[in-house]
Amino acid sequence: MERQELRVARAVFTAEVDHGTAELVGDPDRPQGWTLLLDGTAQSHVDLDDPTHLEFEYVRRLGHVADLAAPPTQPLRTLHLGGGAWTLARYIAATRPGSPQRVVELDGGLVDLVSSRLPADDTGIEVTVGDARGALATVAAGSVDLLVLDVFGGARTPAHLTSVEFVRAAAAVLAAGGVYAANVADGGALAFARTQVAAAAAVFTEVAVLAVPQLLHGRRFGNLVLVASDAPLPVAELARRAAGDAFPARVLAGADLRGFAGGATVPVDGATTPSPLPPPGFFGRPTD
Repeated sequence: MERQELRVARAVFTAEVDHGTAELVGDPDRPQGWTLLLDGTAQSHVDLDDPTHLEFEYVRRLGHVADLAAPPTQPLRTLHLGGGAWTLARYIAATRPGSPQRVVELDGGLVDLVSSRLPADDTGIEVTVGDARGALATVAAGSVDLLVLDVFGGARTPAHLTSVEFVRAAAAVLAAGGVYAANVADGGALAFARTQVAAAAAVFTEVAVLAVPQLLHGRRFGNLVLVASDAPLPVAELARRAAGDAFPARVLAGADLRGFAGGATVPVDGATTPSPLPPPGFFGRPTD
């Protein structure tokens, strides 16, 4: 989910799916580029001609994480919790051919729409319809190299995916040295994001956050990418790549990240909340 300014589209496909109204909006600058919106909220952008093109800021940062999760071109066993239009899965399939990947998406109607309009044939991507947390129980322990959480019910991450118990369940499916990455949406004082860092730090030995300075300073709402592992994270290289993006981001780790999350309560089941609702007009969210 990302702020997305839609110019004059070349085509729009609309369909009622299980949890709302989905739209596929043609990118006027890319002949096979499409933006997926759900109830007016921009969820994904894909380019069928070039799956290595990552339009949204936070997805580019997740791409950096995927690039550094294993040596170049080495297949990466990846579990994507949250489907959208399978943007990152397509990227990994293109940059790491032969990667076993599973996408879990709650909305079966959305899966049908993406499968028919934006097919990902011969990529090895397996798509499962189901709840993200429930799906973790079906994944063998130690079988995943990279787990990506990018789930939004409308414009908010559901509460049952924000607890430390969920993070522990995610960590249990990771192989030794595996990486957990989460898209966290927040703004202002970033109180929600701080709890998500606290949850990750209670489970993993290494945690980092990638975000633009304006977001870290409370001047905008947006997406932070949280990365965690029990192996050392490539913080310096993540910082170098993030700084080179069109919208340069910072990486917080070590003492800086401990200061960022200082005093945040570790969220537990039964006492969690969804991520904050973005302000009207953000992520394409309707203003009424």
